[in-house]
Amino acid sequence: MAEFSNVHSATEMPEGDDAKPSFHHRMFLEPQEKKRSMKALVVKQAKKSCSCTPAKVKDSVFSFFPVLQWLPKYKLREYLLGDIMSGVIVGVLLVPQSIAYSLLAGQEPIYGLYTSFFASIIYFIFGTSRHISVGIFGVICLMVGQVVDREIQRAGYNLEPAALTDTAAVNTTVSPANETSQKLLCDKSCYAITVGATMTFIAGVYQVAMGFFQVGFVSVYLSDSLLSGFVTGASFTILTSQAKYLLGIDIPRSSGIGSLIATWINIFRNIHKTNICDLITSFLCFLVLIPTKELNEHFKSRLKAPIPVELVVIVAATLASHFGKLRETYGSSIAGHIPTGFLPPSPPDWNLIPNVALDAIPIAIIGFAITVSLSEMFAKKHGYSVKANQEMYAIGFCNIIPSFFHCFTTSAALAKTLVKESTGCRTQMSGMVTSLVILLVLLVIAPLFYSLQKCVLAVITIVNLRGALRKFKDLPKMWHLSRVDTVIWLVTMAASALISTEIGLLVGVCFSMLCVIFRTQRPEAPLLGWVAESETYESLSAYKNLQTKPGIVVFRFEAPLYYINKECFKSTLYKQTGVNPVWVKTAKKKAAKRMLREKEVDSGGNQTSISMDFVSEPLGFHTIVIDCCAVQFLDTAGIRTLQEVCKDYREIDVQVLLAQCNPSVRSSLIRGEFFKEGEDHLLFHSVHQAVDFALGAQGHSGTSASK
Repeated sequence: MAEFSNVHSATEMPEGDDAKPSFHHRMFLEPQEKKRSMKALVVKQAKKSCSCTPAKVKDSVFSFFPVLQWLPKYKLREYLLGDIMSGVIVGVLLVPQSIAYSLLAGQEPIYGLYTSFFASIIYFIFGTSRHISVGIFGVICLMVGQVVDREIQRAGYNLEPAALTDTAAVNTTVSPANETSQKLLCDKSCYAITVGATMTFIAGVYQVAMGFFQVGFVSVYLSDSLLSGFVTGASFTILTSQAKYLLGIDIPRSSGIGSLIATWINIFRNIHKTNICDLITSFLCFLVLIPTKELNEHFKSRLKAPIPVELVVIVAATLASHFGKLRETYGSSIAGHIPTGFLPPSPPDWNLIPNVALDAIPIAIIGFAITVSLSEMFAKKHGYSVKANQEMYAIGFCNIIPSFFHCFTTSAALAKTLVKESTGCRTQMSGMVTSLVILLVLLVIAPLFYSLQKCVLAVITIVNLRGALRKFKDLPKMWHLSRVDTVIWLVTMAASALISTEIGLLVGVCFSMLCVIFRTQRPEAPLLGWVAESETYESLSAYKNLQTKPGIVVFRFEAPLYYINKECFKSTLYKQTGVNPVWVKTAKKKAAKRMLREKEVDSGGNQTSISMDFVSEPLGFHTIVIDCCAVQFLDTAGIRTLQEVCKDYREIDVQVLLAQCNPSVRSSLIRGEFFKEGEDHLLFHSVHQAVDFALGAQGHSGTSASK
């Protein structure tokens, strides 16, 4: 069946006394025939997927292991120096951050170093982005730490505020839910990494599954404003969780809904227990770190590499704590023993999977969304391409494989990626250099950080939140650009900070989707005017010096027409035209009835003439042109609404014309039997054609009436 469009030409009008506009001059548009049925396409795709040829196996292997593609083409003279320099600098920065963020994830410092080491190696093999740095990310660590604390409490371990390196006792009163913890022959820190590794494994499985089933579209629901608000809100929770280390206060870590408020209440209740030594150390570290970080940022175009101030602070603080005997003299909390080498691999605890499977979902989504968005951003900036699905595989394996080596969840990190790019990174080889730097620390240097105060690690974590907290400065600009995005940012930030990170993310996604629905529920719907000496029509409320054609109203609805906004479409159209056809019909019927009653009482009089005048009162226009260029789709309710509008206006002698309908809308109208026999619903390729047709039709009808 041919798809058609009733395109009329204002110049092709029949002549003669009985001249009337032709409603049957149609241009037939033949739709493209589908070459294959859906069944044939599915069969072809299945054969293609299941076929196994040497060439296909080779392509699959090279696609799954991108290192096999770029490594043989590696240009030593051109790339090596930049990769070594950037890899060393990022590695030096990663060491203190890995140790600091371990506290945030509820783990010992050694596990943070393991995580950064394995993530860098695995992304070197599977990743397609040349610039992003994969490792520990503060928000992910926070989410992992919250689950770890919950599971430790659920397992029956005492949540006394002791150092993670101390052996934790198990409660003597054991419920059936605590039987698992009794069977574990390890202390609290051992159980903490077991929980973290198990959740990391599940998150990695989710990410690989997303890549396999190509469901990366999930990330489209995480807009830039939503992610930014989520990271800023989570930054408040991170800052709150580290505040106790700044003051040297021993309080249990709060978790669940309202943990931020509960933590601050506990801090103020115990503020009289502040360790003066830790407080002074924190203050001095802030005095060094913040100005140096600002100098790094201010002179980043002049500096070949940023000053590794965090490493300097850690070394200086460790020496001061060791020789000053701050733990023995003032009771400062320290990192404790950090072993060298690697622990033997062990599988995740399969019994924990039901407990953490749900928690791993938002962690997996946030991890791959940040990784994919960063990789695409830097690939576009430097003129190469990345594969989104392969990136999901890469970040998934960066979690699955390390989970057997006592690691927790990783993702790409913007701050370290920027450093990596600015220091001359050219390929993924930079990540391998970074892992070698961390390996050196793991094998030789790690035990030297025994006396490092935890408050120093907390300061490093908080100082690295500056970028997220600075987003408040961008709010006026964001409000000017888009008020809806600003509200989404504020709602997500507040929910993530005040409720919880997981619920905050869910609230942000739901609220942003509601904003999309509300924007289509009550969209802009202006009247249009003609731009002189052109075929263009624009909004009368937005532009001056536009002209209107006599007797013609041009109306544009700037949203899809579907069940949610069908009533808005009607009410806005009636308001803009100033005529509700239903009310006009009702008024005419009432006037006609009143006229008949008056005729029965009085055969002639003023009242009858007034009623006749009311019935025949002109509307001021004879044609409505609906510009459908912004209507992306119609559902059955939208088609029915258009039919009702055309019918109602036709009954009061007003013609409704549709213009600029896209193929999808035209197809929906045909399937919805909008073009019924005996009804003349007209479609035009442009508003200008519709207006010319309406003017020509009215002119010919006027000529016929005068004759």
